Amino acid sequence: MIIKNADVYCNNFEPIRTDITIDGEYIADLSPADADGEDFSGCAVLPGFIDVHIHGCNMADTTDGNADSVAKMSKWLATKGVTSFCPTTMTLPEAFLEECFGYAADTMGKEEGAYIHGINMEGPFISHAKKGAQAGEHIVAPDYEMLCKLNGICPVKLVDIAPEAEGADEFIEKAKEICTVSVAHTAADYKTGIAAFDKGAKHATHLYNAMNCLTSREAGMVGAVMDTEGVMAELICDGVHICPATLRITFKVLGEDRTVVISDALMAAGMPDGEYMLGGQKVYKKSDARLADGTLAGSVTNLFDEFHNLISYGIPLRQALKSVTINPAKAIGADKTTGSIEKDKYADLVITSKDLKEIKAVFVKGKRVF
Repeated sequence: MIIKNADVYCNNFEPIRTDITIDGEYIADLSPADADGEDFSGCAVLPGFIDVHIHGCNMADTTDGNADSVAKMSKWLATKGVTSFCPTTMTLPEAFLEECFGYAADTMGKEEGAYIHGINMEGPFISHAKKGAQAGEHIVAPDYEMLCKLNGICPVKLVDIAPEAEGADEFIEKAKEICTVSVAHTAADYKTGIAAFDKGAKHATHLYNAMNCLTSREAGMVGAVMDTEGVMAELICDGVHICPATLRITFKVLGEDRTVVISDALMAAGMPDGEYMLGGQKVYKKSDARLADGTLAGSVTNLFDEFHNLISYGIPLRQALKSVTINPAKAIGADKTTGSIEKDKYADLVITSKDLKEIKAVFVKGKRVF
């Protein structure tokens, strides 16, 4: 297949006029093609968006115990320009996590929309003090054997840990050989955060949320992230979890290559206001999503909407686009195959109106899915 006459945001994330030749799952060429193709005049072609932290959407959740939920998520995500993702688990009993990992593994390779890279394991190795919307009764100490067992069922791409937990240093040193280790749901101070990064943690889960923030007298975990080159930071850009001014400052401090936009969405995303579930707990959606006590519980957004939020907040287009494409790909080690429009990478593409506001078509590994 050949995509013709569109503005293509290639690997420098700036638009150029070129044709895209797709051969099977891959991009075969990026140059003017003599052969006929599908005319996308007046359109833009973006790399497929990658959501590395999403619990659910469209009334489905990674940990709702239903075998078809991740497949349902895959279809809905494709309608929002997401071409690949990491189904994200919650703090739950090990036996139930094994079941949910099995469902995700069974879905891999059979997706009809966005494809699965592997699991983002948010919990159970977190802090009671900063558990947020996680179930405190299921929090356990860092357990490398559990990680290995679950990874054997379905590949783990990200694992969260509170670095102040007993045994965290040893866990980080071992776990980094399996997947990316992320600091999350932690009461750690700046010094403990820096120590975790020195041990091999390279990622921070939903920066600012469920961690100690930067203040005048204590830099906190947020300060540790900002002060450590190479550490990537997730940001929920729904306008609720982090205010626009703070997002502008954060994007300036972290620069183009360290910002990773995530949805952290739950099953209520794409659904009307009402009562839903997240990790075994009731969540109430009314514009945003909260537990009964008012605690924010994930989001109800998606990456395409967040991308446009960032542009409206004044974030440079190039950085906003990298933050939903190549940066998340790098965070999970998938940047050799996806995350940008380049020859020999997967043809994971989002075709939009020229102003980038309306999705016209979505291609996943060369197949038009929307």
